[in-house]
Order: sequence, then structure tokens, then C-alpha cells
Amino acid sequence: MPRAQPLRGWYVISLRPLGRHGGVRAAAARLGANCVAVSTLRTEALHGGKSLADALAAPRVIVTSPTAAREAAAQASLRVRRGQQWFALGTGTARALQRAGVARVAVPPQGSDSEALLALPGLADVTGIAVGLLTAPGGRDLLVRTLARRGATVRVAAVYRRIATPPRPERLRALAALPPARSALLLTSQEAFAPLWSALSPADQARWRRRPCVVASARMAAVAAGLGFQQVLRAADARPAALLAVLADGASDAGTGRFR
Repeated sequence: MPRAQPLRGWYVISLRPLGRHGGVRAAAARLGANCVAVSTLRTEALHGGKSLADALAAPRVIVTSPTAAREAAAQASLRVRRGQQWFALGTGTARALQRAGVARVAVPPQGSDSEALLALPGLADVTGIAVGLLTAPGGRDLLVRTLARRGATVRVAAVYRRIATPPRPERLRALAALPPARSALLLTSQEAFAPLWSALSPADQARWRRRPCVVASARMAAVAAGLGFQQVLRAADARPAALLAVLADGASDAGTGRFR
């Protein structure tokens, strides 16, 4: 008997960086949905140099994304040193670190944002401890501020940067043609959404607000609500399977296959 596909006929809009939509496509296909890939950011490697070496030598090391893990591994050998603890914002980043040679990585049990990571016991008492942060410029300021307030010395290593790539006009027209009642935005990064939102006319923005918006954190829920999205669904974390699962639950509500 075929598996139920509660999102058959749906479209999900993925704003992952160029070449990183595979997980969303697979999760969408399992539930019968089509993935519409819109890459509003591309990434470019940055040479970490001494800052990377210093971050990797810290007793605590935080890696903020799979891209940060991959770019760091391309520049240095990643391994757990004696007494060292490694942390990742989500399971995708943890898997990238494990492939690079870091076997033990702490991940928040729920959520995949800075707040969830900062709630881990290993980052609670960091007075006088150096914490390495592998990331991109301008990202995760909350981590830096909070760890510094807790007494840590934060060693930031920028190993890549994100470059905005606004969608082409023909891509915007294709997005506008999607049925609002059966197309959903997966919103996991304000930085990724900004180039798209700013490229839309006021009339197009009004149509987008009619689409369900799936988020993975309280912060992104507030962003979506602030922009006027009428249907904001909160997923447990930013994994594609979690995002699609909460959309499927909503789409199946009352057996209509539609949001009310």
C-alpha cells in the first residue's frame, strides 16, 4: 500500500544557499510536494589563518553551520583535543563535523538556534574559558554577546562569507504564479529572505503574506509575524524533515488538505 503523501500538489519554497537544496527536495518528495529552489545567497571561502588556529585550540569550539564545518576542514585538521568540547547548532552541522573527524559533538536536544545552543550545560559556566566560534562575518552576534557576558573569551574565526544574490525577474514571476493556498515558504534565515523580500513589489508582498510560512525558531516566527504573514507554523528545528512535517500536519488539518 503506498505511503500517504499529505502534501501532494503542494510547493515548498527553499531559500538554502546554492547547491544546498537536496535535503529539502528529498523531504518534500517523500510527502508528495514539489521543491522550488531559490538561492538568495552564495557562499565564498575565507582564509581563517591564525584566527582559525586560535579558535580550534580553545577548550570549547562552536560551529554554526555545515558550511562553516566544511570550510574549516578544508583549511585545517579538525579533531577533538584533550579536554575539549565541540558544539553545533544543528544535526546537519554535527554530521559535517563528524565526517571531518570530530566524533563527539553536542547539539541542542530541541531547536537549532543560538538560544537553544546557549542552553546546553557545557556553555553555561564559561568564566575565564576561551570559546572558539567558526562562522561567517556578521552572524550569530547573540552567541558572542552572551558568551562574553558569561565571562568567556570568544575567539571568532570567519571561514566563509555569504553574498546576497537577488532572484532574477523571471524567477520572481514563476514564484508569483504558484498557488498561495498550496505553496509554503520555509523561512530559516532572515539574511536569506531579505534579498527576496526586498525584490518584491508591495502587491507581490501582499500575495506572499497569504502563504503559510514555516519557521524553526521563536526569532524567525517574530520576523514572519512582523512582516504580516498570516499563517506561521513553528517546527521543532531547521531540519528539512521537521519543517515539512509541521507543514503536513497543518495541511491535513480537518481533512481538508488546506489551511483555513
